[in-house]
Amino acid sequence: MFHKEGSKIIFITLLLVVAIIFLTDAFVSINWLRTILYLFALVILVLVLQFFRNPTRVADNSDNHILAPVDGKVVVIEEVFEPEYFKDKRLMVSIFMSPINVHVTRYCVNGIVKYSKYHPGKYLVAWHPKASEENERTTVVINNRIYGEILYRQIAGALARRIVNYAQEGMRVVQGKDAGFIKFGSRVDIYLPLGTEINVKLGDKAIGNKTVISKKA
Repeated sequence: MFHKEGSKIIFITLLLVVAIIFLTDAFVSINWLRTILYLFALVILVLVLQFFRNPTRVADNSDNHILAPVDGKVVVIEEVFEPEYFKDKRLMVSIFMSPINVHVTRYCVNGIVKYSKYHPGKYLVAWHPKASEENERTTVVINNRIYGEILYRQIAGALARRIVNYAQEGMRVVQGKDAGFIKFGSRVDIYLPLGTEINVKLGDKAIGNKTVISKKA
């Protein structure tokens, strides 16, 4: 299953692959070169298809826990000052996505969208300390009945050139449903109230809709 945000790119890639095969058959007579061109076309197709894959994952829906919104590696767990919405200190959990990860963003909690804003910006590498403030990004705040207001931020990386965000202010969102997509490498930061118990540690591999970031009894 593939994400709808990849439909256009997948179609264009298929046309490109067909064109490469057709032109190779028509104009290339050297066997080893033909083989290389066929393999090149196949690799391009496989890379694009794997990037836009959208595995079906049924979330264990509950207001008592926060699920990872994306696949990737947990690279930051620390107290930081959040300057855009809260304007105070929060506990930030940051998940970095490489180009081989699933890039679907899913709602990490149930609740009402209180804030949703897009910011144009730079394309620093996603793990750069200034990426969350200077890169292209979207900020979304969801009010959850157990945790209160949870902020997550989609951040473009050096390769990412488009962030898709479905959250609109006033929407009631369901944990685990599609919240957007980030194309070609990125990261997502989650800002939680200070004192929130965290169930992951640095270096853990998070799985969107499956890994529990925090849980309350």
